[in-house]
Formats: sequence, structure tokens, C-alpha cells
Amino acid sequence: MKVLIDYSGREIRLTDERATHILEHLEMVGQESKIDETLLVPDIVITSKYDATVHLYHKFYHRTPVSEKFLMVAVKILDDDAFVITAFFIDKIKRGERIWPR
Repeated sequence: MKVLIDYSGREIRLTDERATHILEHLEMVGQESKIDETLLVPDIVITSKYDATVHLYHKFYHRTPVSEKFLMVAVKILDDDAFVITAFFIDKIKRGERIWPR
């Protein structure tokens, strides 16, 4: 398990099981450092429109294995825990309420 830090200083767990899941997206192989960077220095963070406890961190990258894309990292935020659910490249920012920047 790895512990990552987000833009607010929050500790976020990335379990070995979730890391393996993320690497099932073949374009994510070799992109693990971008997950750290997206959490620490996101372009925008929103709440999922399906689950307000899930925060979607987005960062735009000009170079990825699949052209210019946003990396989206989904994090479940609980009162006493926070952990990565998944991460993958997307074309545009997901919809939801903006958390950061305000």
C-alpha cells in the first residue's frame, strides 16, 4: 500500500489491489507518477454526481500514451479515511460540483 498526499494535505491510500486494477487500463502502465501529481496539483476537483463522497481529481496532460487527455483520479473520502478507487485518462472533465479551486 502507498499513501499519497493531495492538494489539501489529506492522506489518501492507494492499495495494492487498486493499483493493480488501475494498471488493467493498459494506457496507465508507466503513468503511476501522474496519479501522485494529479492528487497533489490538480487542475480541478469535483464531487461525483452519483456519490458526493467521491471526489474526482482532474489534471490535463499534453503527452499521454493516448494523446492529450485529462487524468481523472477518483477518491472515496470518508470521515476517517480516504482511498483511490480508480484512475484513467478521459477527454473532458466529469460533471459535478466543483470543490477546488473555489
